[in-house]
Amino acid sequence: MSVQVFDTPELSTDSVRVSKNGEVNLPVLGLVNVKGLNPIQAAVRIESELRSHGLMLEPHVTVSVIEYASEVATILGEVKDPGVYPIWGGRHLLDLIALAGGLSTEAGKIVTIAHRDDPHHPKIIHLVQNVKSLGAQQNPLILPDDTVEVGRAGIIYVLGAFNKQGGFLIDNNERVSLLQAITLAGGWAPSAALSKARLIRKVPQGHEVLRLDLKHILYGKQADVRIENGDILYVPSSLGKTLATRGIEAIIAAAQTAVIYTSVND
Repeated sequence: MSVQVFDTPELSTDSVRVSKNGEVNLPVLGLVNVKGLNPIQAAVRIESELRSHGLMLEPHVTVSVIEYASEVATILGEVKDPGVYPIWGGRHLLDLIALAGGLSTEAGKIVTIAHRDDPHHPKIIHLVQNVKSLGAQQNPLILPDDTVEVGRAGIIYVLGAFNKQGGFLIDNNERVSLLQAITLAGGWAPSAALSKARLIRKVPQGHEVLRLDLKHILYGKQADVRIENGDILYVPSSLGKTLATRGIEAIIAAAQTAVIYTSVND
C-alpha cells in the first residue's frame, strides 16, 4: 500500500506491505498495527501515531491500496454477492458478509470457515440475531485464502386454518417439533379441524401423507412429531371447502406460492 504524509516526504512511502500480523513498517515512525482497518481508518491510525510519537502536530495522511496480493478470502453460499473479496489487514466475519452484500433471504444460521492450511477441519459458526452479543467465537477474524460458506436455511410449511400460514425458515440441522411449527404459525384458527391434520413429506417415490390428530398430541396422548426440511403441515377448516377436498396436489401447490417468513416477527 501507499502511505502519503502531506508535505512530509521523509515520512511517506510509495510501497509498504501489510504483514500477516496486520502491521506496516513506516519510515521513521516504525511499526503501526492496521489490522482490520480500511484505508481511511488506517490513515487515522497513522495520524494518531505520528502525534503520539511527537513527530507531527497536525498530520494529514492518505492511504491507498496498491495491490491486495494474496490478502483475499472467498465467501460462498447464501450471500447476495458471493465471490472473492480483499481482507487487507484482516477482516472479521460480519465485515466480510457485509462486503458480499449481506445475507440472502434464504440464509441459515450456520457459517463454515475453512482455512487454507487445514481445509479438512472447517470451523462452524452459529450466527446470532443480536449483533451486540457477538463474541470473538461468533465473529472471528478471517485470514487470507480462507473460504467462508453461509449455509442455506431449510423451510417448513404450515398451511390451512392457522393465524399466520406460510413457509418458515429453519436451519437444516435444526430440530423443530410439530407443536413448535404451530407456534411459528401463531396457533390455529377457531375453525381448525385438529383431528384431520396432515403432514406431507417428500420421499424418493413422491410424497407420503401422515394423518394426525393434533388433539391427541396436544393432550399428551400421542408423541410429538419432528418436522423436517420441506415438510408441509396442513390443518383444514371445519367451515366450507378446504384444499384437502381437492387433494394433496392442491396443498403442495399452495406451499409453492406461500408467503415465506424469515423470523417470528415478520
